[in-house]
Amino acid sequence: MPTLNFKGKKRGSQPPSDHPLPPVDSRPGASLTVAPSLNDNLIVHGDNLLALKALMPSFSGKIKCIYIDPPYNTGNENWVYNDNVNSPMHQDWLKKVVDREDLTRHDKWLCMMWPRLTLLRELLAEDGAIFISIDDNEVHHLRDMMDEIFGEENFVAEVVGRRCIVQEWTPRV
Repeated sequence: MPTLNFKGKKRGSQPPSDHPLPPVDSRPGASLTVAPSLNDNLIVHGDNLLALKALMPSFSGKIKCIYIDPPYNTGNENWVYNDNVNSPMHQDWLKKVVDREDLTRHDKWLCMMWPRLTLLRELLAEDGAIFISIDDNEVHHLRDMMDEIFGEENFVAEVVGRRCIVQEWTPRV
């Protein structure tokens, strides 16, 4: 099977080490239990990469349905690569807006997505499904990444709409 290669895949695209996710109950009645916990209904506010890593100990292999809507990488979103990485190449990318003129924007997008999709794969149950909205700018890269991380045999369908494309993978038992 072919693999996707991009600048930074091996060095800086690894998920972070464990990260705590302390429950915070800032609203009265926000929790179903006396003290909020990871066993409660969750709304996680913060960096998504750290939140995914924090969910691993409690939810690894247990999530039945995942939907994500990542940046489409059109050059118009003004997103910034801000993952905490030590690679000098990635350090050069930090806090700089990714725009249409950026010739490394696809590498940056892949480096941002790779660790998140890897963690999502670990969180997904064997009979779960992941749905991802994307547009033409990165759909081909997303498909290659998903085939490598989830297995091309697990691709189910692609639904094309007016503004986006939704792809589904379901790990088969």
